[in-house]
Amino acid sequence: MPVQAITPEYTGDIKDKVENFHGNQVVYVGWDQHLMFPAAFAWPVPPQMSFGDFRDQVMDSGFSSHPEWKQINWDKTIWMLDGEAFEPDESQSLESLGIGHKSLLRFRTPGLNGFKGMGV
Repeated sequence: MPVQAITPEYTGDIKDKVENFHGNQVVYVGWDQHLMFPAAFAWPVPPQMSFGDFRDQVMDSGFSSHPEWKQINWDKTIWMLDGEAFEPDESQSLESLGIGHKSLLRFRTPGLNGFKGMGV
C-alpha cells in the first residue's frame, strides 16, 4: 500500500527499491493456517533463481522448524501470488513466473492445518 505524505512538498529517499538489493529482489512468503509464523518471511533472492530452488532451499530455511513442513504434498499445495491464484513451475525462474520485487506468495497445504489442527 503506498503511503502519502501529509504535505505535498515532502520527498523521501526510498530505501527498499530493488536497486538497493545488489541484484536481488525481496520476496515475501506466508504459510496460511500456520500461525507459528505470524507474518510472511522476507527473503532477498536473485530473480533468476528457479522456483524449485527457492522452495526447497530458501523457504526450507524458514519454515522447516514447523513439524508439518516435511509432510507437505507440493502437488496439492494451493498458491497465491500478489492476491491471485498461481500455479508455479519449479523449473522456471522467479522472474519468468512474474514473481517480482516485494511480491507476496502465500500457500495453503490441504490436510495440514497447523500443529495438532489448531492453525499454529
